[in-house]
Amino acid sequence: MQVEDFLTKQEEEKIIAAIQKAETATSGEIRVHFEKNLDKDCLERAQELFFYLKMENTKDKNGVLFYVAVDDHQFAIIGDEGIDKVVPDDFWESVKNIVVNEFAKGNNANGLVMGILEAGQKLQQYFPYQKDDINEISDEISTS
Repeated sequence: MQVEDFLTKQEEEKIIAAIQKAETATSGEIRVHFEKNLDKDCLERAQELFFYLKMENTKDKNGVLFYVAVDDHQFAIIGDEGIDKVVPDDFWESVKNIVVNEFAKGNNANGLVMGILEAGQKLQQYFPYQKDDINEISDEISTS
């Protein structure tokens, strides 16, 4: 699958820009991954990909994966264990709701942009940006 199957080049660039902007507020590392179809539960697959993409290798265990199964119209957000240890159980609900609501309107890219920016704002409280922060995970959208 190619990103272009789901987004225009301009939409892809907006999402990457949103990741870069969100990461100026937090040391959290955000990645977006698209896959054509699911062969299992969406959350389970997102967790597999989280480790496959080596997102657990961040210094503060604060990686975030936005996973989209395009043809199955499924979406999940996964945060690493460093995030899960310090945030409330419903931490991702507002982010998920933003993305899902925009997807339902057919605004795929806008949903991801808004969700990514919301995630960056929310993560800032627990993982503020550090002067010596380095970008540990590529901002590029990945696919499989």
